[in-house]
Amino acid sequence: MSRVADAMNFPENMEKFMFPSRSQDSHESENKGFGSIPADILDTPKEFIFYIDVPGLSKSDIQVAVEDENTLVIRSGGKRKREEVEEEGCKYIRLERKPPQKLMRKFRLPENANVSAITARCENGVLTVVVEKLPPPPKPKTVEVAIA
Repeated sequence: MSRVADAMNFPENMEKFMFPSRSQDSHESENKGFGSIPADILDTPKEFIFYIDVPGLSKSDIQVAVEDENTLVIRSGGKRKREEVEEEGCKYIRLERKPPQKLMRKFRLPENANVSAITARCENGVLTVVVEKLPPPPKPKTVEVAIA
């Protein structure tokens, strides 16, 4: 790809820099035995919003935490259960929906993420994590001083 094309893909490249998945870098051995959770990340003027599909899991099955001061970690023990067959003589004839395995995903948050202001909710199989942004630092003020 040419340099011009690379520049045109700046937002995508920036996202990979700001929100790399730790499961794809040097921590891959740490995630051994865990499934990957696909995620969409929305960057708004006031916050970062993570949308993560967690079908069949309740909010009590999911853990959201910040580790190492700037790493958002999402874990699940994969506890979705099959519907129990109570009637005698009933049995499954096809089992295609596998219960989720243990899931974990890590995201390195950018410097302007306010790790003290993170909220999460799980609704209809989608986990939404909102990370507020810190206000931008004040711009240095230049004052002209007249020399007498």
